[in-house]
Amino acid sequence: MTKAQNLFKNIPFLVEGEEFLELLKCRNIAIERIVSSDKPDNKIYKQLQDEWVILIRGEATLKINDDVINLKAGDYVFIQAQTPHQVLTTSNNCLWLAIHIYP
Repeated sequence: MTKAQNLFKNIPFLVEGEEFLELLKCRNIAIERIVSSDKPDNKIYKQLQDEWVILIRGEATLKINDDVINLKAGDYVFIQAQTPHQVLTTSNNCLWLAIHIYP
């Protein structure tokens, strides 16, 4: 029997950083929930996989290559593999859904 899950269940309240929770991994696809505090990690990501990400709740600013992109709830972006990207700012407890597509 398949059990329903809920994206909004057990969301942590973060003081800093981000929390990543893998929701599904199937073949070359991984889906994760990301919760961001208003003090996100300053890490620059450059991943082997493509990533499609949607902001479910909150506001955020991303830097992808040299482009600065402002996001609000409902906005999504596709980030090609090997593309440098960084989360610059987030409102408190932003909620994201990311789909990683591996080669």
